[in-house]
Amino acid sequence: MMLAIHPITLPIADPLIKFLIELVIILFIPLLLNKIKVPHILGLIIAGALIGPNGFHVLERDSSVIVIGTTGLLYIMFLAGLEIDMGDFKRNKWKSLTFALYTFIFPFILGFIGGYYVLQFSIPSSILFASLFSSHTLIAYPLISGMGIAKNLSVNITVGGTMITDVLSLLVLAVIVGMSQGEVGTAFWVRLGVSMALFSAIVLMLFPIIARWFFKRVEDKISQYIFVVVMIYLGALLAEIAGIEAIIGAFFAGLALNRLIPHTSSLMNRVEFVGNAIFIPFFLISVGMLIDFKAFINDWETLGVAAIMLVASIGGKYMAAYLTQRTFKLTGNEGRLIFGMSAASAAATLASVMVGYTIIIGETADGEPIRLLNDHVLNGSILLILVSCTISSFVSMSSGQKIADADKDNTVTGKGVERERILLPINNEQMTEKMVNLGLLIKTESNKEGIFALNIINEDKKESSVKNAERILDAAVKMGAAADVVITPITRHDEQVVSGVNNVIKEKNITDLIIGLEREKGFSASFIYNLYNGYLTNEHVNLLIYRAIQPISTVKNYVVIIPRDAEEEPGFFHALLKIWNIARNSGATMTFHANKRMLGVLERILKKSAIEAELQEMESWNEAENVLLGLETDQGLIVLMADRNRFSYTSPMHAVPEFLNNNLLHNNYILIYPYSEARGNPIERRAVNNLDDFAAIGKVIGKVFG
Repeated sequence: MMLAIHPITLPIADPLIKFLIELVIILFIPLLLNKIKVPHILGLIIAGALIGPNGFHVLERDSSVIVIGTTGLLYIMFLAGLEIDMGDFKRNKWKSLTFALYTFIFPFILGFIGGYYVLQFSIPSSILFASLFSSHTLIAYPLISGMGIAKNLSVNITVGGTMITDVLSLLVLAVIVGMSQGEVGTAFWVRLGVSMALFSAIVLMLFPIIARWFFKRVEDKISQYIFVVVMIYLGALLAEIAGIEAIIGAFFAGLALNRLIPHTSSLMNRVEFVGNAIFIPFFLISVGMLIDFKAFINDWETLGVAAIMLVASIGGKYMAAYLTQRTFKLTGNEGRLIFGMSAASAAATLASVMVGYTIIIGETADGEPIRLLNDHVLNGSILLILVSCTISSFVSMSSGQKIADADKDNTVTGKGVERERILLPINNEQMTEKMVNLGLLIKTESNKEGIFALNIINEDKKESSVKNAERILDAAVKMGAAADVVITPITRHDEQVVSGVNNVIKEKNITDLIIGLEREKGFSASFIYNLYNGYLTNEHVNLLIYRAIQPISTVKNYVVIIPRDAEEEPGFFHALLKIWNIARNSGATMTFHANKRMLGVLERILKKSAIEAELQEMESWNEAENVLLGLETDQGLIVLMADRNRFSYTSPMHAVPEFLNNNLLHNNYILIYPYSEARGNPIERRAVNNLDDFAAIGKVIGKVFG
């Protein structure tokens, strides 16, 4: 039977063909442009212009394109809030505010001069016209994130500043619209202030509570991802109800979930993957479909308006980026990256133009409507979007790549740096996800293949069967793959679990061993025997003992107990790196309890590599017990321990397991035994022997960022 072939007419209406065309563009444009060093972001926008209603009219910019494109825009803002380092964000808030004021004021002044004095607009139209150039869309953020420099200071400043300046520009829009409709009065300001306060409180305070409750009770990965998307749209909807743009709501939703989605987790990988593969490219194509090249050819006045818009937007943002660079003594590449990321005008600009275009403030003598923003501004904004996105893409890619290359050059390399290799012995199916999640948190960023999952098979004691081992290890491998990390499975037959683990440590040159405690058992007598007579005999291995009561991503704060003389241990800085990684990757805050000398060491390290931390002086283990007894829900515990006859060992350490068994029933905890024999790493030996050597400490902590 022959299939009927229907003639294809333009624009294409068949949803299957439409979606296929868009997917082909998303697939091949990056592949082609990456070879000639052109940002694929620009290619997707141009492709959208060519196939859109103002190009060859292959596709309509219909509701399906708008819906998926809107999701892509919300996704960009959500990822910016989700990936921002909250510790750096808080420390740099004044830098972000300064940049926001620069990047709002300079384009605004230039825009107002152009609108009022050159184009002869009314004052309300000139103010709204000027506000178009103060906002910016983080269209280059996925590109920067892919380079691995999302935590760079310049990126942090730009992301924070974007949130502030977009809010300011959209507030100007709300006020001008209210004035044009005669609604600005005391009631207007009260309503706007109350609605924004309620919106901020709901998203930033209530969303984390809801998300923590959900992640504690729902382990299904698909449900977790759908929950995240729901929160994005809910935040956007609440923002619109509050009278501000939806993109601000998506950004706030990202901030709200920031600490609940670890940066190394499989959920984060899913969120980024789906956004970068589908939603964000669709947004770029939908932006391109707005571009109308004919408007610039047929109307010279539009070109004049567009030229003024480009000077105000690009010129003002360049001035803001340059002043930010000079004010905070940033490098030239960092200053150019700030300009590149902030140069793009798309979302908020287009929203403001469309609102201003639809508002009619009068009629001409011929009965033609007088709009708050006219046709020339509407068409000029399309050219602004194209040119600004082009500049943003090229400048961001160039400066971002230079920063990424410089970071690689500054990374500690050579024979003195050990290769991190983490071992996860798993003989219990319920412990698989918990162990893998901790392994992903403590690893350095560059470690993509150095995690091993081990299952010991002992047929006599029936601790594990071959089939059970395959099931457990397969689950571990899949969890690692979901986070873009290779976990190597190892099955070993041995009479004793401890001897099997120790043999693998020697064979694979393991640097870090994680032992999981089952929730119901805790520290049993047999485990303590194996600990002191088995695991701790590996003097070159950093040992972590982990008990998980709740998902590690839902822990708000860790209380970290560091004993006297811990810095004298050869593995102290290596163990401290793991604590730093937990803080950086999970977003949890750290409260360190240590003696005065140790707090001085921590203060110096925090200056080199800051995390969100609080320092509390503690001189005795009795004080530590009081701290532990006061742990609240969603707090975790980390204790640096030591084997007998080590520098930092004290007799109360021997009682820690029993104390935890009896008193810490509802909290996660990690006991860390730093290795007792140096692994031949000269950098770490220097750091231990000379605590005043800031360069050595900085290099050691620098390995966190791989």
